Amino acid sequence: MSDVVTLLDAAHAAVSADPENEALRLRFFERLADGEMVVLLEREVAGESIEPKVFDLEDGPVVLVFDREERLAEFSGGIALYAALPGRVIAGLLKGQGIGMGVNLGVAPSSMLLPPEAMDWLAETLDGGPEEVEALPQEFLAPSVPEAVIAALDGKLARAGGLAAAALLAGVVYRNGRRGHLLALLDAAEGAEGPLARAMNEALVFSGSEAGELDVVFLATESPAAQAMARVALRFDLPAREVQDLAPAAPGMDPSRPPKLR
Repeated sequence: MSDVVTLLDAAHAAVSADPENEALRLRFFERLADGEMVVLLEREVAGESIEPKVFDLEDGPVVLVFDREERLAEFSGGIALYAALPGRVIAGLLKGQGIGMGVNLGVAPSSMLLPPEAMDWLAETLDGGPEEVEALPQEFLAPSVPEAVIAALDGKLARAGGLAAAALLAGVVYRNGRRGHLLALLDAAEGAEGPLARAMNEALVFSGSEAGELDVVFLATESPAAQAMARVALRFDLPAREVQDLAPAAPGMDPSRPPKLR
């Protein structure tokens, strides 16, 4: 068994130490969805379709995935056909199939079996997207969201380098009287608006917080709205490098009850 401890190992260890902690379970599933996993295949990839190898275990059929190629090699004992995919994509492939996921079986501290219901839940949670609305801000306020939301946003934004220059989080009062929180992404790259909006919505979902909605807007740094927000907002500076695995998703089923691991 490898001595390397991965982010998935750490997330699994945290939830194993406190299995009733729903925030930790959410964090684990977010890590599984965001991470690149290698999945064993039945045959070589043909075109754009892949066929994961299904193993019939005592607990039911599963596909086998690993968070490092070395772990797959250790499990298979040699050369094996595999594809590297984000965990969210694999969950989507398994949705509604009655097939679970075996993760790092026998080769890592995070060795576990996830039942089909967990795959369905994860895929549904990642399936939707944010709704587009129109509203005119009247006043910006200092943000008052839970630390869990700030940490979740910070984590997503840290992996979005090159897609925007910075982000501003502020409370907002709209002209129709509605109050909430607004996240402004500054100087977003062309074509990045959709993935960024979905990723920010997903950050709220997986934060485990009951903070409600988070509105997202895209602004130029020099715009009057951005400058007004900057006076009271919490600022996140994004790294300059471009990161490729930005999460493309958001809510589906109630994320406050993530499946338990086994």
